[in-house]
Amino acid sequence: MIPGGLKLIMVLVLLLSFTGCRVEGVCSVEHCTDRTRCLLSADQRSCKCAVGFYADRCDKDAHIRVMCGRDYMAIRVIEDFFKYHNVPLESLHLPNKSCRAQREVIDGVSYYMSKISKDTYVTCGGKPLKTNFTHMSYSLSLLSDPQVMGNIIRNPVIKMDFTCVYPYVRRVSLPFPVVPYSSETVMRVNELDATIDMKLYTDHTYTKAYSSAPTIELRDEVYVEVSVAEPADYFLLMINECWATQSPQPNTTEGSVHTLLQNGCVNDQTVSFFNMTEGQSGPNGQSSAVRYSFDMFRFTAEPHDLYLHCTVQLCEPDDPQSCTPDCNLVSRKGAMTADPAQGLLSYGPIRIEMPDRSQSNILMAVVLPVAGVWTVGFFLIILITVAKAGSKRLTQTEEH
Repeated sequence: MIPGGLKLIMVLVLLLSFTGCRVEGVCSVEHCTDRTRCLLSADQRSCKCAVGFYADRCDKDAHIRVMCGRDYMAIRVIEDFFKYHNVPLESLHLPNKSCRAQREVIDGVSYYMSKISKDTYVTCGGKPLKTNFTHMSYSLSLLSDPQVMGNIIRNPVIKMDFTCVYPYVRRVSLPFPVVPYSSETVMRVNELDATIDMKLYTDHTYTKAYSSAPTIELRDEVYVEVSVAEPADYFLLMINECWATQSPQPNTTEGSVHTLLQNGCVNDQTVSFFNMTEGQSGPNGQSSAVRYSFDMFRFTAEPHDLYLHCTVQLCEPDDPQSCTPDCNLVSRKGAMTADPAQGLLSYGPIRIEMPDRSQSNILMAVVLPVAGVWTVGFFLIILITVAKAGSKRLTQTEEH
């Protein structure tokens, strides 16, 4: 039984399993030097290209790409790959020959692409759906008709099997306040899942992360790291927005909000980015991790605890411009409008360390010295008065 304070949510996450292309391109043995692209036979007299490469030197990338959407699945391959194997577009189809491939030009590059919707999966020849307690698997094949010349076939027959796996992932929402030592989210870029972490560190060396809710003094630097944990060193990461709230809910309309980063750019004058290797100020969006710091603050109204929220964006290594913020032409928008689909991480609470001495102690420290001065002055006045009275009596006695 699930406790009343917990709510079980079923979330559909898309994963990819591409089984490979069964076309073995023939290459020149003398040029087979890169084992990641060209595979020699055991007797080293013949060779074939590794999956995804072609040409005599196996130096051309077929750019095979499988796309698994929520309501579609597709496979796309560069046109030159099929031309090299003398396979015309008209011969490409899914198991049901009525579901033909199409030519598509993207950024000036021609591709052959086969895309079907969820509703046409069965009619286009999709394999029986495989299901278990955690996953659903959809599998298809892209095929080419044999090119018959008389009574022989010389050109290869292409068969590309591709699979989209959709697992159910259980996530449990916890009652607030949440006290994590790190925050984690899973994002999907095209057909690849990525896990992103956000942590706070004790100092500028970024060697020791807080293992519990941190307590930090005002004006002390807060060291934040957002990084791609899985797959490591593949995606570029850019922090779009970061803001602090009094509530653990990032899009709350209650309490105060303070924006630190906006559209990838600094919105608080104390924010500084750090270079991952040199520990110096650096740019946002040029590696798989971003480090930045800001001076600790508190809100004027209680509660003084902070919750930090950041939205992030992932970019593929061949598209660095998408992760390069333009801080000269920033279109300002409120952090509360951040789209959680970008990838949202939250961390908190971050507690404020208040001075050890209470106001009563401070008051006593000021009042006691002042009271002492007045007491000493009072006794001096009494002594002077007594001395004057004694002197007056002595004078009167002498006169008599």
